[in-house]
Formats: sequence, structure tokens, C-alpha cells
Amino acid sequence: MKYSYYPGCTLRTKAKDLDAYARASAKALGLELEEITDWQCCGGVYPLGTDEIATKLSCVRALNAAKEKEQALVTMCSACHHVMKRVNDDMKNVEDIRTRANNYMELDEPYAGETEVLHFLEVLRDKVGFEELKKKVTNPLTGKKIGAYYGCLLLRPSKLLAFDDPENPKIIEDFIRAIGAEPVIYPYRNECCGGYISLKEKEMSKNMCEKIMESAEGFGAEMLITACPLCLYNLNKSTGASLPVVYFTEILAEALGVKEEVQK
Repeated sequence: MKYSYYPGCTLRTKAKDLDAYARASAKALGLELEEITDWQCCGGVYPLGTDEIATKLSCVRALNAAKEKEQALVTMCSACHHVMKRVNDDMKNVEDIRTRANNYMELDEPYAGETEVLHFLEVLRDKVGFEELKKKVTNPLTGKKIGAYYGCLLLRPSKLLAFDDPENPKIIEDFIRAIGAEPVIYPYRNECCGGYISLKEKEMSKNMCEKIMESAEGFGAEMLITACPLCLYNLNKSTGASLPVVYFTEILAEALGVKEEVQK
């Protein structure tokens, strides 16, 4: 299976592990991630202003590049997935935005939201299948108690993102089971860590992170996994890492026996 791949700028700097472990894992699973050429930053935040077109054009360019290759577009970062999915919905369903965005672009034909946008976790669930993933595991993480930290960007707005149930998600827990570990379900796993206010409201963000960590620890988690670079940074920085927090791709690479290849 071949996919267009949008890594996003954080995976080139602070979140290199999220990218490197994903690429190694994809190869082990027989998936080909074909990085889009000359991609630009998605902006990191979905622009809510209906008159903001320029801030959406980098997403439109990436989405159209995948369309031209007749491939789905895969992301790893929660923020990139969130922004791409919402811009794609605009291009599909909001005529004014679609018309004005296409007027800026020099495309062979107008883009109208044709590309399927997938988070890598969705690829594992819906394209590979967790049962098939189990068969590929060479180093099951038996005995590890892992808490999934969803944050808010993967799940909301729920009807548009259609990622999982925003109140009771299970995709990451099912992923954890597939690689042989034990998922720990705790109340704060889908609460915001305060990442976007961490510079202006440091104490508030710190308190939000501490509640997440205390909730996970209280239910027996030994570590947390996430798909969001901002969440990982904020949880580690704000709490002093009372629990280790790593990217889901790292434990996937470990279970598939390719983690050491990345670390060389």
C-alpha cells in the first residue's frame, strides 16, 4: 500500500522520533510513505476566520499533490491531521472558500476535497487492521501497562474529524492491545493539556498536565503514549515527566523489532 505522506515541520525538528519510528514501522508493515515534495507548514492551528484563505493554501497544495497521485494523504502529527482534515472539509463543502482558494492556485484542475486524509493510527486500524498488526509483532510488549493520551485535536470536532468517539475513544487502546501490552483507561485521557496556552498561562497549563498525569498514575499506567508533539512536550515540561511520555510510533517500532534500527 502506497500513501502520500505529509510529515509537517515539527517532525523535522522537535518531533524527529515521531517521524523516524513511523517510517521504520511502515516499512516493516509493507506500507510505503511517499513524502510530498516541497510541502509547507500547515500552520499548526486551523484558521477560524471565514475570510482567511492564504493560511489554508499550504494544506490545499499538499492535498492536491496527493490527489494528483491518486493516493490518500497520511499524517502523524495530531495538529497536522486536524488542520488538514478541516481544510479539506472546507474545500469539499464550502463553495466560497473553495472558489477563492482555487483562484490563488495554479492547478491543472480545481481542487474540491477529493483526497482522503488519514492519521497513521487510522491506517493501522482501517487499512492494515489490528488483527493483521498482531501477526506482524515480533516483540510483544507483554506486561507493559500503557495509557493512551488523546488530547483534543484528534477527536474534536468529532463529526468532521470522524476519528473516534470523542467521549469514549478506543483506537489507541486497541492499538496497545495489538502490540501485546495492556491499555490503561483513565478519566483524563481525552482532556486538553493546555498546550496552546502554555506560554501565556503557564500555571493553568501546568495544572492541566498534572491532572492528566495523576489520573493516569492513579489508574496504574506505567507510561503514556501520544501522537501530538505539543502534548508530549507540554506533559514532559510541565510535570517533570512523573511518567514517561513517548510517541505511539516508538512503541510500535519496538513491537515490530525495528526500534534499534532507528537508534543506530
